[in-house]
Amino acid sequence: MDYGKFKFDEAQKAKESRRKSQGTGIKEMKYRPKIGPGDFDTKTRLVAKFLNEGHKVKITIMFRGREVFHPELGRKILDRVAETIGEGAKVEAQPKLDGRNMTMVLAPDKRHPPARAEAPAPSPNGSNAEAATAEAHEAPATNTIEGA
Repeated sequence: MDYGKFKFDEAQKAKESRRKSQGTGIKEMKYRPKIGPGDFDTKTRLVAKFLNEGHKVKITIMFRGREVFHPELGRKILDRVAETIGEGAKVEAQPKLDGRNMTMVLAPDKRHPPARAEAPAPSPNGSNAEAATAEAHEAPATNTIEGA
């Protein structure tokens, strides 16, 4: 047997196995106790995206000054994040206070695979744009003004 061919085949197999493996890292998202609703929604949407990609997410609540005397505020935020994400994640590490930070780890839930947005099936005439506009023209108008 040719040793060079053997080495080449081994290298190809190793390369193929590395390509098929999916690296799951830990992403971190930092919140504050006085976070606004827009920032909360944006950060939570990113957490959901990370979970859908298969990453674990470490959520950190950073306390400053006297905020550390109110850990219940951080706990409420972590509970809201877990509730908002819903069935797409499971709590891997319960919230705990480490100095001035409260942390919780979420992992993707294997029992509920992420819902992927599927592309609409192509129409028989070949154009989805034409089908969408045709459906829009056929839909009845539901907005009516009463008493006008």
